[in-house]
Amino acid sequence: MYSFNMKEGNVTVLGQKTEFVGELEFSDNLVITGIFEGKIQSSGNLRIDKTAKCQVSQIAADSIFVAGTVTGDLHAASKLEIASGSRVVGDVSALRLRIDDNVDFHGQVTMLEASPDVDIFSLTAAEYKKACTVYRE
Repeated sequence: MYSFNMKEGNVTVLGQKTEFVGELEFSDNLVITGIFEGKIQSSGNLRIDKTAKCQVSQIAADSIFVAGTVTGDLHAASKLEIASGSRVVGDVSALRLRIDDNVDFHGQVTMLEASPDVDIFSLTAAEYKKACTVYRE
């Protein structure tokens, strides 16, 4: 399983009794445990917990973890993980993708290609090692 770590910074939680309708933009971390309807655009991390129900035109974030129900398209610039017991109806695109067993998924998958953001010869040894890290179970 990929490690889903929230970025340093703020973590906002839309609780189980929260219903949000509209467009949402954020740059840190968001956890949805309630109901969301609309569109999400983010450079941060999104976690959709098992109690969440999302009806969206699109969700775009750096990384997305789905344990609940999502109807609509998902785009993860970095990684997308769909956990066991979740349901996704819509197309997904991601640089890295993990779909666990026992997932109800209906849609198409597009894998993104990574393009280097920096010249590798300008990196320190530690930065290069981090860039080459392979995620394993």
